[in-house]
Amino acid sequence: MNTDNILDFLKNTGQDSLARYIESCEPVTKASLLDALSRTDNRIMEHIKSRGETGTASSYGGRIAPLNALTLSAIDKQREKFTRCGLGAIREGKLALLLLAGGQGTRLGHDSPKGCFNIGETRELYIFELLIAHLSDVVREAGTHIHLYVMTSLENNAPTISFFKEKNFFGYDPDYIHFFIQEQNPVLSTDGHFLLSTPTELCYSPNGNGGWALSLEKAGLIDEMKSFGVEWVNVFSVDNVLQRMADPVFFGAILDQGLTSGAKVVRKNAPDEKVGAMCTLDGKPYIIEYYELSREMSLETNPDGSLAYGYGVILNYIFRLDKLIASNAKAMPLHAVKKAVPYMNLSDDGTLEPVVPKEPNAIKFETLALDLVHEMDDCLVFEVDREKEFAPVKNKTGIDSVDTARELLKKNGYVL
Repeated sequence: MNTDNILDFLKNTGQDSLARYIESCEPVTKASLLDALSRTDNRIMEHIKSRGETGTASSYGGRIAPLNALTLSAIDKQREKFTRCGLGAIREGKLALLLLAGGQGTRLGHDSPKGCFNIGETRELYIFELLIAHLSDVVREAGTHIHLYVMTSLENNAPTISFFKEKNFFGYDPDYIHFFIQEQNPVLSTDGHFLLSTPTELCYSPNGNGGWALSLEKAGLIDEMKSFGVEWVNVFSVDNVLQRMADPVFFGAILDQGLTSGAKVVRKNAPDEKVGAMCTLDGKPYIIEYYELSREMSLETNPDGSLAYGYGVILNYIFRLDKLIASNAKAMPLHAVKKAVPYMNLSDDGTLEPVVPKEPNAIKFETLALDLVHEMDDCLVFEVDREKEFAPVKNKTGIDSVDTARELLKKNGYVL
């Protein structure tokens, strides 16, 4: 939307106080706010016009059905062939890595990027360090470095880069590590109004765990990948300290079967485990969130007694780059999610007062990885041993915590 029309748009959608506030600002602040508003996604503008309340979860439509996996036993029978195929493609530079590292370690009691968290007990051992060590295992096996793209946030970009430099990139060649910032979307109040985070800035939030594709494209890095000869992207999360990326067996299996994407999964430890489950939606691959599964679906079993929707994703995917670009061009769906978001309350007289809500007060607009998976023609569901590859660090204590991750690291021979 043209900046000249923004003030009219605000007035026509019941945001007169914000319009008056912007008009009263210093020229530099006024221009900055108008420019930010003019770059808002048109779909968010349409949401404002509709003024509709939005629930906390997206709902699916269509026919949901289970999707079988390549099991651990089936993988073992073809491990040598898959490994040979995957290593060959890695040596040819066809695979790049993308680490989703925009989160802070706040829930761990750590006021820095999550990847900078020290998970060691008697020595320093950082999450980033562990992930680079796992990557280095493949580099030694393949005899070549692999380009690693690290997606940060506005909040943690500078500290992340500084940390990598301070730690000498954990021994990895810095020419193969590329940092970029995740795109953001404006946050709205539940009645469809823009919010201010400071007197000079709108409230923003990262564009979701599927937003990396658009963020890569806007940063010009997809063209860079193509110039390096990259044909595939392996996306993985900073949350999992046992994450195995650039896995030649996983990559080789996708190539061997001639598919366009793959997802690593673990067998769910309970029908109601809080992980997304692989399935199909109208015949195409899909991830159904745990809160979308009905009780009947969560308990449904296969003839052998295993759960029909029993393969949980661990946020480790491989996508073919050309297919990813084609899918991204269609514009990822935006999911509106209610969250508690601090903001500056703007009164009718232009007074600003900071508010830290305890209950959801705002709507964030996010793109989700499940939509990218659904855009693919097919997906290899690739089972891994959860005790060897799934140690999420989401909480300080309890389930999926620092404590549980440390125990799994010890089981796998790590000295903490």
